[in-house]
Amino acid sequence: MSVKHPIVAVTGSSGAGTTSVKTAFEQIFRREGIVPAIIEGDCFHRYNRLEMDAAVEAAEKEGRNITHFGPEGNMFEELEALFREYSEFGTGKRRYYIHNEEEAAQHGAPRGSLTPWEPLPEVTDLLFYEGLHGGVVTDTINVAQYVDLLIGVAPIINLEWIQKIHRDKAVRGYSSEDATKMILSRMYDYTHYITPQFSRTDINFQRIPTVDTANPFATLEIPTNDQSYTIIHISNLDKVKVDLRYLLEMLVGSFMSSPDTIVVPSGKNLFAMQLIMTPIIHVLMEKKKDSG
Repeated sequence: MSVKHPIVAVTGSSGAGTTSVKTAFEQIFRREGIVPAIIEGDCFHRYNRLEMDAAVEAAEKEGRNITHFGPEGNMFEELEALFREYSEFGTGKRRYYIHNEEEAAQHGAPRGSLTPWEPLPEVTDLLFYEGLHGGVVTDTINVAQYVDLLIGVAPIINLEWIQKIHRDKAVRGYSSEDATKMILSRMYDYTHYITPQFSRTDINFQRIPTVDTANPFATLEIPTNDQSYTIIHISNLDKVKVDLRYLLEMLVGSFMSSPDTIVVPSGKNLFAMQLIMTPIIHVLMEKKKDSG
């Protein structure tokens, strides 16, 4: 952790909805005049798409499994090194993983490729990470130790799978069978490298549908925000100062389910995130200013 060079990380599985939290933070940064160094977690994939396909095929022949959730498919050491360097000096390097044609046109690189490493902007107020491994810890690396504010996005598993299947079909052209196979192949790495992060987070956002999602592999539509509630759990109220009574007043239809947990209609997610995150970011920036 660093007072002078703070790090904010949003972590969650593929299809969890971390992008919505990123959107909330981007609005806060823009409104408050904060300049972030933005890191997309996919840039720490070890392989580009063709290399990953080949590595997965070779591993399967040897009875092994490589996924984007685990260490064999990612550069955990380099991610930890970036967080360490930024927390000490406010510097580091990043690159981009090209997901679609829009990104391909933006970066001048083909889909599924990784761009060359480039230095972060010279002057930034904080580092903002959004991806799979913002709080990952293994026997050899500890990314979480450098994060000043760690946010988890973890919808109930059936909803996460529904969102993952629909996204892979719409964006990547997968069949339902291909998307389901990928989910199943990732289960070991999911339980060992993704899920444990949510016990290290400062705040977790968990969307819960109020419609039937009993069979996520046969559900035709993603439940909407109007058909969902979001559980917001503050794991450390001493660290994260949140006025829960104020939130209840501002977020109509919300209620407390425990002393550290508020449940809000998911249609108010973005507003809730901004109400919670803005004061926390203010504190980080005040401490940064005081540090000189």
